[in-house]
Amino acid sequence: GKAYVREKVCQEYRILGKENFRTLTIIANSRKYSNGTFEQIGHLVREIVSLAETCCADGADPSCYDAGSTALSVKSCSADSPFPAHPGTAECCSHEGLERKLCLAALRHPPRLLAEYLQPSDRELCQAFRQDPREFADRFLYEYASSYSQAPLPVLLGSTTTFLSMVSTCCISPTPPACFLKEKLERRTLSLLTVTSNRICSRFSAYGKDKFTFSYLASLAQKIPAASFEDLLPLAEGAAEVASQCCDSVAEDCMQKKLLEHTAKVCSALSFRDGRFTGCCTGKNLMENHFCILALPPAPAPKLPEVSEPTNKELCGKEGALRATRSLFELARRHPSLPDAILAKLYDSFEKLRGECCSTKDPSTCLDSKRKRMEAELPPFVEKASQLCREYTELTFLEFKKSVRQSLAQAEPMASPARLEHLLEQRVSFASSCCLPDAPPLLCASKV
Repeated sequence: GKAYVREKVCQEYRILGKENFRTLTIIANSRKYSNGTFEQIGHLVREIVSLAETCCADGADPSCYDAGSTALSVKSCSADSPFPAHPGTAECCSHEGLERKLCLAALRHPPRLLAEYLQPSDRELCQAFRQDPREFADRFLYEYASSYSQAPLPVLLGSTTTFLSMVSTCCISPTPPACFLKEKLERRTLSLLTVTSNRICSRFSAYGKDKFTFSYLASLAQKIPAASFEDLLPLAEGAAEVASQCCDSVAEDCMQKKLLEHTAKVCSALSFRDGRFTGCCTGKNLMENHFCILALPPAPAPKLPEVSEPTNKELCGKEGALRATRSLFELARRHPSLPDAILAKLYDSFEKLRGECCSTKDPSTCLDSKRKRMEAELPPFVEKASQLCREYTELTFLEFKKSVRQSLAQAEPMASPARLEHLLEQRVSFASSCCLPDAPPLLCASKV
């Protein structure tokens, strides 16, 4: 309701003070409208800060905030609104009063498909900072927060605050290079936390808890294929729990604390089983250890015994979802180069299969007919995708392109040069975006 919203905003404004409130407003709205322009975010921030400054002052008329926020919602709904454009705005503007305001407040852009922030050189940073410190800070907050919009708010706030403090300290230092080196080393843990939590929360928001658990499980299975389902499932569930508790949390140290606890569990469970995990887990900085584990490439596929596929009865039974997950886990550890995007698509297919067949009168007949098709189509598809990503990671880019061109020419000898070039570009685009461990889930889902 109205009073609660006003009280919440005014309490934040009083606790933080005008400048910190303004900083937080830039970060929060850059995250929320990650496709908005710098100018659009600037308009919104000025209005919100002005509203808080005027209406949260001692002795302000109680109706000031309500009137001001109503005027803001009218402005949002005008044809020439200066605020970030959003496809859902028209729907919100069909409502009136508080309902319209709450609807507008709930709008947000989907996250950017790729984190695009590129840090300029120290020299360029200082040049921009000296020119106009406030404009520099605002633009940095906007670019950084919209690029890493899925990182939790407290992580972004901590990361941006220390970055701006580093720039303002080092650009007036007598020896800027030495100052930047020292400060960057001190910021390293926080920088890694920002990048890592953005990646974790992007995947969690795109996949939801169950599919995120499977994605994490498959990733571990490909890095350490000798480990069993029973060894790895609790670790994957733990990672999903961290994401569900901390991605939207405003608790200051939720992500850092829980992620470090999780890393310690992964290290104690797996470092004695695999030399590469031992290497990642020996460092004293748990955040660096976590980043090292994430960056491990897949291990070569071991010789594993044949697995029996789940029966129709098992797939439609009480633990059907778990049986399907176990089946895909076995596929992932036998095909270490199979990318997350393909595995996620297969996870969806299994869910759809169970959804369509298990509720029918005759689940077995339904499952048998669909399985026949899957058994014919899946192995060559999996092999093709595995080969593409294996070659992408093992060959130089030019060798990779040459190899893909040759295999396409063999597969489609009658295709025109233009068609072959189109297919080549499609494959290369998929590999360069989606064969990497930190592949963006939404972008890659559309490329599969």
